Amino acid sequence: MSRDPGGTGGQAGAPVAAGPASIRNVLVVGAAGAGKTTLVERLLVHAGVINRAGTVEDGTTVCDAEEVEHRQRRSVGLALAPLVHRGVKVNLLDAPGYVDFVGELRAGLRAADCALFVLAANEGVDEPTQALWRECAEVGMPRAVVVAKLDHARADVDGVVTQARDAFGERVLPVYLHEGGRLVGLITGDHEHDAQRAALIEGIIEESEDETLMDRYVGGEAIAPELLLRDLELAVARASLHPVIPVDAISGAGAGELLDLVVAAFPSPLEHRMPRIFTPAGAPGPELTCDPSGPLLAEVVKTTTDPYLGRVSLVRVFSGTVLPDDTVHVSGHRSVWTTGGDPTSSHPDHDEDERIGSLSVPVGKSQRPVHSVTAGDLCAIGRLSRAETSDTLSSVETPLVLEPWRMPDPQLPVAIEVLSTSDEDRLGSGLQRLAAEDPTLRVEHNEETHQIVLWTMGEAHADVLLDRLATRYGVAVEEVELRVPLRETFVGPASGLGRHVKQSGGHGQYAVCSIEVEPLPQGSGFEFVDRVVGGAVPRQFIPSVEKGVLAQMARGAGTGHPMVDLRVTLTDGKAHSVDSSDMAFQTAGGLALRDAATGGGTCLLEPVDEIQVLVADALVGTVMGDLSARRGKVLGSEPTGEAGLVTIRAHVPQLELRRYAAELRSLSHGTASFTRAFSHYDRVPDQVAARLGPPD
Repeated sequence: MSRDPGGTGGQAGAPVAAGPASIRNVLVVGAAGAGKTTLVERLLVHAGVINRAGTVEDGTTVCDAEEVEHRQRRSVGLALAPLVHRGVKVNLLDAPGYVDFVGELRAGLRAADCALFVLAANEGVDEPTQALWRECAEVGMPRAVVVAKLDHARADVDGVVTQARDAFGERVLPVYLHEGGRLVGLITGDHEHDAQRAALIEGIIEESEDETLMDRYVGGEAIAPELLLRDLELAVARASLHPVIPVDAISGAGAGELLDLVVAAFPSPLEHRMPRIFTPAGAPGPELTCDPSGPLLAEVVKTTTDPYLGRVSLVRVFSGTVLPDDTVHVSGHRSVWTTGGDPTSSHPDHDEDERIGSLSVPVGKSQRPVHSVTAGDLCAIGRLSRAETSDTLSSVETPLVLEPWRMPDPQLPVAIEVLSTSDEDRLGSGLQRLAAEDPTLRVEHNEETHQIVLWTMGEAHADVLLDRLATRYGVAVEEVELRVPLRETFVGPASGLGRHVKQSGGHGQYAVCSIEVEPLPQGSGFEFVDRVVGGAVPRQFIPSVEKGVLAQMARGAGTGHPMVDLRVTLTDGKAHSVDSSDMAFQTAGGLALRDAATGGGTCLLEPVDEIQVLVADALVGTVMGDLSARRGKVLGSEPTGEAGLVTIRAHVPQLELRRYAAELRSLSHGTASFTRAFSHYDRVPDQVAARLGPPD
């Protein structure tokens, strides 16, 4: 196999060596619109996988297979597009660039061994692009850089490379230059570009394990390209050097050179750092390597539903070999890893054996059957009916669980209702399937507001989810206004009389009680005090009054919202020797609380969240002003460990946060993010309370 990245041409159909050394798993990363999907099309054409490149505009690309991607003209899901170049199988994983689909990006980071970071020659390096780079850096992913869209009228390759070095560090170094529509290699090229060539060679040699190589180079000795390529691969695998190559996806200039670079200088699965391994009981698992003969260890990185094949699982095999119709053990930490928990502290939430179906390699909408899949490779497995995204597949004899990857918390709530009552039964199963496919979706059945709430990553994510719910599962829903669970309490002491008397024929009902109500500090709950004297209320009916008060508190006594933090004192009452009963005094207790609330002595309480906003230093004032306009109380701000980023802490009412995820993104041009957690309840200002009606 040639390791000269200056070589030309691929070898479509060349046999793939049966081992992880001849596999490259490459995640194609970049901001929305950078040209990732178009680049993948050009590489597939160069390798002979397809005859003609499709376009995003026409909806004819291999990686954008969903109808929603055709309509929106952008990728919304992780897609696999394998090819063969110089006898090496290259699994290209095309990741969406839009921030709403960061969950798909993180799944790709788990499946890949190197990231190909695409920058548009006409756009430069903006903050969203830097955020994507940080995503890759946080997991130690090796990265190379492609400068795309060379045909654009405002293309400036040199300027973009300079911006990339300023943003990502001086270890971003070109290995090719673009001149006159062709590429010039700096490792095996001529001496017209001595400065760039010297910078690249010195950067490579600094990573060499041969301590004499730098001395030999400084001494004027010519270093063989084979040695430089060897050390370039070492530097890329260590994520300490990021080679840059320009590629024109329209003309194809640079496609062959890029694939040569992937084969020669990108790390193989043998160099992939294995995630931590545990037993289902949470104990440390065995140390495994990327060995096709080793124990089976694989992970579901993406789950989709095919109308003909049913559930299809995209799987990365870390150890062992997968065969069709094998029985595997499925372990999943679904409830733990979506909340950022420590997998060592909890057992899997499902732990069972399951027989897998067929094995195939997806290429867009098509599936190409294969007879086996070995360590280091990716495949699609059919009929894994119980396995969900991030689940571990292992041998039945030795069940194992991989440490889960970190997923973002969805922050945009969307309340939905079915358009037809006949869809109510199908809605539950549809949402369950969507949640199994997409770990960035959280489905909430709010018992207090009686709403179904989808917690999503943003408006684009919500649109895709509702589209899939309709097209895949046949359930049409509409978005409705999100209700916030309000509370009610008394603002001061009050008295109430409850009188429940019905004595017209037959067995009557008779109960009278007098109560005094006073508010308690927040979080105190409910207290019931008995101060009845002289047996005005018989002892057996005093608990009945308390039960009636509690029932009325749950229903609300003033505005219809649940009441909290009260002390209710029973002071007096009347009973009848025949007509008094437990139910009569329950009713009287509720009426007494409602009577106490009639004088306008109650107020609404709203839930308040503590939020932490991560924002660029230049936008701190803008974000703080916006938080104040939302009735927020800024608690403070402090710089993070990353230069130019600040964390703002604030208390903000949930009523003002319903669309905050989308509005913050607009305010910060997509550069800020936030987390939220419930803090406390606080009184709703009168002018706001006047706009709020009773709960539905």
